[in-house]
Amino acid sequence: MPLRSKIIGTGSFLPDKIINNSDLEKLVNTSDEWITERTGIKQRRVVSKGESTSDLCLEASKRALQAAGMEARDLELIIVATMSGDMPMPATASILQHGLGAKHAGAFDLNAACSGFIYGLSVADNFIKGGTFNKVLLVGAEVNSRFLDWKDRKTCVLFGDGAGAVVLTSTKGRSGILSTHLHSDGKLWDYICVPGGGASHPPTMKTVKEGLHYIKMRGNETFKVAVKTLEKLVIDTLKANNIKPSELAMLIPHQANLRIITATAKRLNLPMEKVAVNLEKYGNTSSASIPIALDEVVRDNRLRKNDNVMLEAFGGGLTWASALIRW
Repeated sequence: MPLRSKIIGTGSFLPDKIINNSDLEKLVNTSDEWITERTGIKQRRVVSKGESTSDLCLEASKRALQAAGMEARDLELIIVATMSGDMPMPATASILQHGLGAKHAGAFDLNAACSGFIYGLSVADNFIKGGTFNKVLLVGAEVNSRFLDWKDRKTCVLFGDGAGAVVLTSTKGRSGILSTHLHSDGKLWDYICVPGGGASHPPTMKTVKEGLHYIKMRGNETFKVAVKTLEKLVIDTLKANNIKPSELAMLIPHQANLRIITATAKRLNLPMEKVAVNLEKYGNTSSASIPIALDEVVRDNRLRKNDNVMLEAFGGGLTWASALIRW
């Protein structure tokens, strides 16, 4: 049997504070009906004052480690996929390492926006298959609420905060990650972006006044590209592994828009009971959405040994990615 990486523990954590669609009606020109019809979102979680991305990472990681039956001191590598880390430097993964007491682990952040968790999964998978590391913690975490213009109804209704984590190790059985597939189209970078805060537009009074530190999104254009791209991505991933859509036990998509999710499921002739959907509760938590949904699926006992599980995501960059797992 070939050496593969395998997820042996999952965990997630959501902030306590809830913002319902009715709350947003008081902030911007919108309605519960408008938001629900176009996105499928009913509410989202947001951090309170004093909470940061690393705090969410820490709680999700503790739960994943507990599920894996592993101590933090046993970890060899920590990867945090995020576009909303605690600060530009150091990496949020280093802050998480300290919080966990994982003294023997390397740590770094990875940013592929909403596709970040699958990008991180691919990195962890290759490290494990190559024999560099054997016990890896991967976290997808976002505090999107700190980068939202709460007067912009095109973005503030979409995003939420949260974290999800998985622990991976090597296996020589039939189960594990079968393949990962990473893609990007940088010419469409401005479809979803935060222009301010980096080297191109460093923080100044001018950039703050112009709102360059908020998430900007060209929603209609992004939607069209996402639907077309994700359908092809999922089909290509299945073909690469000689697996038919009917052999999928579960599709765990990025939780961005219910219309995108249902369109992908329809293309696969996959009934919605085989699709993980929780965006009505949490909104778009970017890189955290897939590991949060995966943790819920696992804890609800919806996966069985040797089930074929598809993960797929689309996000800023533009980036898109998939992973096929035999559970």
